[in-house]
Amino acid sequence: MALLNKIPKENSAAEGQKRVKEPLFHIVKRDAPVWYKAWLIRAAAIVLALLLCAVVTVLLARNVNPLDVFKAMISGNFGTVRRIWVMLQSLSILLCVSLALTPAFKMRFWNIGGEGQILIGGLATAACMKLLGAKMPPVLLIFVMLAASIAAGAIWALIPAVFKAQWNTNETLFTLMMNYVAIQIVSYFTMVWEAHKGSANIGIINSKTHYGWLPQIGNEYLLSIIVVLALTVAMYIYLRYSKHGYEISVVGESQNTARYIGINVKKVIIRTMILSGALCGIAGFLLVGSIDHTITPTSSNNRGFTAIMVSWLAKFNPLMMLLTSFLIVFLECGAKEITTKFSLDKSFSDILTGIILFFIIGCEFFINYQIKFRHSQKEVA
Repeated sequence: MALLNKIPKENSAAEGQKRVKEPLFHIVKRDAPVWYKAWLIRAAAIVLALLLCAVVTVLLARNVNPLDVFKAMISGNFGTVRRIWVMLQSLSILLCVSLALTPAFKMRFWNIGGEGQILIGGLATAACMKLLGAKMPPVLLIFVMLAASIAAGAIWALIPAVFKAQWNTNETLFTLMMNYVAIQIVSYFTMVWEAHKGSANIGIINSKTHYGWLPQIGNEYLLSIIVVLALTVAMYIYLRYSKHGYEISVVGESQNTARYIGINVKKVIIRTMILSGALCGIAGFLLVGSIDHTITPTSSNNRGFTAIMVSWLAKFNPLMMLLTSFLIVFLECGAKEITTKFSLDKSFSDILTGIILFFIIGCEFFINYQIKFRHSQKEVA
């Protein structure tokens, strides 16, 4: 009897029940929220990010009014007519690269090689301008430049596509490594074509004759904007209403299902990556032929990586990418204006952009998941 009295009450509980301690919290996937709720969360994240940017700027710059930070951000995009056009042109190129990556991403082929495909397309355009500029009519030259840039970008994307389709290689690493190969190739030709010995810079191509320069429509910015708007509508129709778009969606959902219903998965992978690379080539064509009129290893300006976030935030919807591209470009231009106006280090604009993007990416977690905390211990039989 004395031994029985020493048995803990928990061990003598009826029906053999015991208490199990749950974790403090766990993450649960939400049902798809209503679209306006998702965008309200994103808007709240952007507001919080801007407030934090204002606080950081006030702390690092002397005698700065927080309202001046927001005014500078708006002025950096809409302060003058030229700034508006520059912002729209930057938006158009970023959108073009985002459109290029979207078919591959929707197919769950993680094409991280946008940078390299842009550079190779731009290099092909620059080569045509330098080598063929004075040897053919201007109109024919532009068509040759366009064909060369599309072919170069498509071939650069085709290489990892074939390896993925035939031997199931890791497309993320493969396309990433192709970026560095493209950078080195552009660096080599930059030295071969350098304008001044030892400068490693080819300067403005055909600055006097303008051979290969794309014609201006209204002003120097409008052509690229019109081209990319047309590509946006075409990509939306292609993905939503064409047979190829349907096959891309099915392969992205399940390759086994695609094979079961008779879709040639290898063919879809190769065809889609050719399209992706071709569009990146067009972006390089616009950069060299219409905007910069030169080529450097940094001509792509990290657009191949930024476009990944643009496409992802828009859920691979080409029309929604108009909004997400505008958001990213607006924030980048605003951050640069803040850095210039308040005489801060050049890297400060990258810091501000990073803060804002961190909030934007983080809010996607709360849109798709919720955190549930433990309120009490639960008895398990």
